[in-house]
Amino acid sequence: MSTERRTPLDRKRVADTALRLLNEVGLDGLTLRAIARELDVKAPALYWHFKDKQALLDEMATEMYRRMVADAPLAPEDTWQERLLKSNRGLRDALLGYRDGAKVFSGSRFTGTPHAVEMERTLRLFTEAGFTLAQAVRATSTSYLYTIGFVTEEQGVQPLPDERREGYDVHERARLLADFPLSAAAGAEIFEDYGRHFEEGLAVVVAGVEAWSGVR
Repeated sequence: MSTERRTPLDRKRVADTALRLLNEVGLDGLTLRAIARELDVKAPALYWHFKDKQALLDEMATEMYRRMVADAPLAPEDTWQERLLKSNRGLRDALLGYRDGAKVFSGSRFTGTPHAVEMERTLRLFTEAGFTLAQAVRATSTSYLYTIGFVTEEQGVQPLPDERREGYDVHERARLLADFPLSAAAGAEIFEDYGRHFEEGLAVVVAGVEAWSGVR
């Protein structure tokens, strides 16, 4: 038996294994039984650490967040506009690192309070710039929801950056919609060049927050 397999189970080891397996099988194939098999244990052993699959997804999302913050620390001298841009770019990059990453992250509840450190810093930055707390929350949560929704749709077409699901050929779509020329031409604006489209949409969000809040 390998040294790794002799390592006692803990929450982090299970979550790390689940994240690694996620890229192979996707969220639908990520069962507790499959994770237990990967760890060379019986499935009931996992219930000592996670009461159900959602509890495991919560820990996976938390670990994704820990890695994201470690890889892309935010600068304290950022303007609020820079913070929105950087944090959402970092979130998208992090989610794209995992098959179905946005689905795992969306709706999950962080375990513990590791997210509160950056959240506190960001809210303080916004309120010191002139936002009320309610405005700061609305601005940051709206941009977050934009990114989660964008990446969910993006991964529906490209589960991983080098993969593309069958049925999303833009040229074939244009042929089928030949009687609807604008809708046909829009395919490239929906299903191609996701990086550019994300940046354009994020710029719209930032401009909207400026216009709505009056804070420049």
